[in-house]
Amino acid sequence: MPETKKMLYINRNAPYGTVYALEGLEVVLIGAAFEQDVSMAFIGDGVYQILRGQDTSDSDMKNFSPTYNALGDYEVTRLYVEKESMDERGLTLDDLMPLVYEDEDDDWAEKPSLVVLSRAELAGVMAEQDVLFNF
Repeated sequence: MPETKKMLYINRNAPYGTVYALEGLEVVLIGAAFEQDVSMAFIGDGVYQILRGQDTSDSDMKNFSPTYNALGDYEVTRLYVEKESMDERGLTLDDLMPLVYEDEDDDWAEKPSLVVLSRAELAGVMAEQDVLFNF
């Protein structure tokens, strides 16, 4: 059986205007489907990917933000958000989607997936990973 790798997908780009955010999300779902230890980080304009109430009706882009709600079903339960990136954009945790997962070890209780970390704390998380992917 192949060894499970700790993989962190780092999202640095706004959700629309390029393919990075959508392709990054698709790669995360594929990695998780193959039972890898997958987590995500949202840095810089990447924090906009998980902003509440996204509306793309005035653009030619499909709103893929509801897909983030499926991450818990793929056992992607650690979504790190860099605090400084939120602060620099005037955002708080209340501005982000309420992403959750069901903890099977706690009688399927819903728990928050979003973890706000300082830049230094996030650097520590990155240092613990086997693989980093940047989108």
